[in-house]
Amino acid sequence: MALDGVLVIFSLWLAVVIRPVLSRFPWFEPISQAILIPEYLYFFTPAIWVVIFSVLSIYDGRKFIRAVDEFVILTLGTSIASISTAGLLYISYRDLSRALFVVFVSIVYLLFLSWRALARMYFRTQRISPDRSRSVVVVGGGSLGQKIRDQLLVSDLSNLKFLGFVDDHQEMLPDSSQLLGGANEIRDVIQSHEITDVIIALPHSEYYQMADIVRKMEDLSVQVWVALGFFDLALYNTSIEDFAGIPMLDLRASAIDDYQRMIKRAFDVFFGFLALIFFLPFMFVSALLIYLEDGPPILFHQKRVGENGQLFEMLKFRTMIKNAEQMQDQVEKLDNNGNLIYKTKEDPRVTRAGRLLRRFSLDELPQFLNVIRGDMSLVGPRPEMPYLVEKYQPWQRKRFAIPPGLTGWWQVNGRSDRPMHLHTEDDLYYIQNYSIFLDIQIIIKTVWVVLAGKGSY
Repeated sequence: MALDGVLVIFSLWLAVVIRPVLSRFPWFEPISQAILIPEYLYFFTPAIWVVIFSVLSIYDGRKFIRAVDEFVILTLGTSIASISTAGLLYISYRDLSRALFVVFVSIVYLLFLSWRALARMYFRTQRISPDRSRSVVVVGGGSLGQKIRDQLLVSDLSNLKFLGFVDDHQEMLPDSSQLLGGANEIRDVIQSHEITDVIIALPHSEYYQMADIVRKMEDLSVQVWVALGFFDLALYNTSIEDFAGIPMLDLRASAIDDYQRMIKRAFDVFFGFLALIFFLPFMFVSALLIYLEDGPPILFHQKRVGENGQLFEMLKFRTMIKNAEQMQDQVEKLDNNGNLIYKTKEDPRVTRAGRLLRRFSLDELPQFLNVIRGDMSLVGPRPEMPYLVEKYQPWQRKRFAIPPGLTGWWQVNGRSDRPMHLHTEDDLYYIQNYSIFLDIQIIIKTVWVVLAGKGSY
């Protein structure tokens, strides 16, 4: 998006520069010097083009796997953006000549085509990293499953690797060596073969198994695709995606759409950097207090569960003694309804410096690095510890439909004073009512909640 915006500005400037040179051709009106255009056009013109391209989903790479599809929509987008720009010029600056405008549109269209073609050529020459490769298993070895296998094998996507089938009926497969296991062994197959994508392609007669198969994978970090519709099994949302040329239902689609995610990510990066710079003195003082009382390490690294069940390493200032995790069972307890309470006000493991840092949530300042890195968002569900996620009920896993946050709806509506199962209800409320304005509202409320120190321990 930034590159397109810069190219629009460059094309407008270049058209102005070369317009006098074109006067030597008979079909251009002769002019002696470059035409000066208002500076505001260099701001509004790229904004119009980028917004229109965004509305047409030109920046959504998943929709344009084939080059011809991208170039067709790019041509349409250029046409619409050109007409819109002409409309802006009609009501604001009519002195821009038609010849200059045609030159501008021609230049920007050629530049857009060129950089996208070069980018495709570059990525085709790159070797796929193991971290980006995708291992695929198909559940169901019937006719639908075999068609999907054939399509995967002939597709030109080098990062897709078909590993085999999961099916209870070995006799349906022409090649038994491709059978990885039965439906009851789906968990073992995923873990032993490091599967990243599971495609469910069961025949109608086997649909009764689908719910059980999906539930077996609930806590595994895999993409689940269904050839036909089972929307009620989705983690939170569903969307139709193009997977190697095959229309599929993505059962792990994000609860927020691409444009909401784009705005949310831009918001996180911009304000995350600002907050990190502002809080650097506080972080220095916090680190010094920890070091003087208990020595290194200053930071506490802990595995947490993020979006779609992905594990990441969350950063915090260390506020407990060095062997605190080994004493976890001493502070955990169950409430009257059997719900787990894992934080208490009188936790004996917390140091004196730690209590001060927790009082004003200074221990969480290093998580701005997680936000900038993309592991977390400024606002979202609280990232949970893996062993607690293992105790989740199925409905609670819906909180993983969006990235976790440094603060969130439950933090400003009770924080640690509320049991874990009520945190999830607040997280689901946030997901269902998400907007960037809700994020701003939560951040403002967080400031007051932190200053009051309510529920922080």
